[in-house]
Amino acid sequence: MAEHKNAAEPRAEEKKRKTSVGEFAGQVKAETSKIVWPTREETVRTAIFVFIFMVFLSLFFLGVDSAFGAIVRAAISLLQ
Repeated sequence: MAEHKNAAEPRAEEKKRKTSVGEFAGQVKAETSKIVWPTREETVRTAIFVFIFMVFLSLFFLGVDSAFGAIVRAAISLLQ
């Protein structure tokens, strides 16, 4: 079993062909043309959602932090 080589090994040994600058620029242009940009309405709607979610999570973590702070203060007061 140790004598059998992995099928992927010969491909890994092959040298990769280098891409010229012009070819690379053409590939970038082709990939850029595939991008679907969001509309202004989608962007505004997403920004509002992120803001609301951020406020909600901020309040949630404020509550959790306050609760743990109260627990730690109570535990410290028991030790004194």
